[in-house]
Amino acid sequence: MRNKNIISAGPRKFLFKKKGQSRNVFCSMICLTLAAIVLGGIVAAHPKKSIRVLIVTGMDIDAHHWRETTLAAMKELSNDPRIHVDTLTDIYQLGSVNLDRYDVLYLNFNNWGKPDPDTKAENNLKQFVANGGGLVIVHFASGSFESWPEYIKLAGKVWDRKNTHDPRGPFRVEIVDSLHPVTKGMTSYDTDDELYICLTGNEPVHLLARAKSVITGTYHPMAFTLTYKKGRIFHTALGHDARAIHVPGTAELIRRGVAWAAG
Repeated sequence: MRNKNIISAGPRKFLFKKKGQSRNVFCSMICLTLAAIVLGGIVAAHPKKSIRVLIVTGMDIDAHHWRETTLAAMKELSNDPRIHVDTLTDIYQLGSVNLDRYDVLYLNFNNWGKPDPDTKAENNLKQFVANGGGLVIVHFASGSFESWPEYIKLAGKVWDRKNTHDPRGPFRVEIVDSLHPVTKGMTSYDTDDELYICLTGNEPVHLLARAKSVITGTYHPMAFTLTYKKGRIFHTALGHDARAIHVPGTAELIRRGVAWAAG
């Protein structure tokens, strides 16, 4: 039975109206196709693999409006026609969801002050990534799962439980690796967001983007990747609210991060 807490956006459905074709036209198409194959030409592009994403959401601190950021993420992800999104709005059901149906889990919540999901949920998430599933961690999801010792290995860097961020406002996101598949061809851009100065951890990560804090005077990671066994993880500190997610550069980072995590 389908989990009632999972809301499926479903793939777009296209209706094609059949039109009559003469036998001669049909035969001509077959001949052209065979000729192209003989000549080694490409007849038609193969359909691209779909990417099934489960956004795990449903709670956050008062300063973060999870409904709005979830809708913003769904809108921006829909600009990649391969991506199809479901949402899980009860993080405590994470242990009972069949994650094999998905290519990527997208964490868009924080349960600060609330219990972590149980060991079954923890093992379900870890096993999903270890077996090759993709994981995307956005903004304050870095502060989730405080009691899970393995979470820092999945997230790469987590909230240090002491620091927070610069005052909300404009800053420059610097792309530091323009060759990585996530950021290939991207250039540095301006955003209006929260610049996190609170991430800590010694896991080996591949830095993609950074920004300079007005509080610390130093650079802090805004986006990076890492691996966990067979799985790929994309983590961005950006995305405080819907307006920040809709910044074109940030939207592109998230969209590409999801596709990369899916493999």
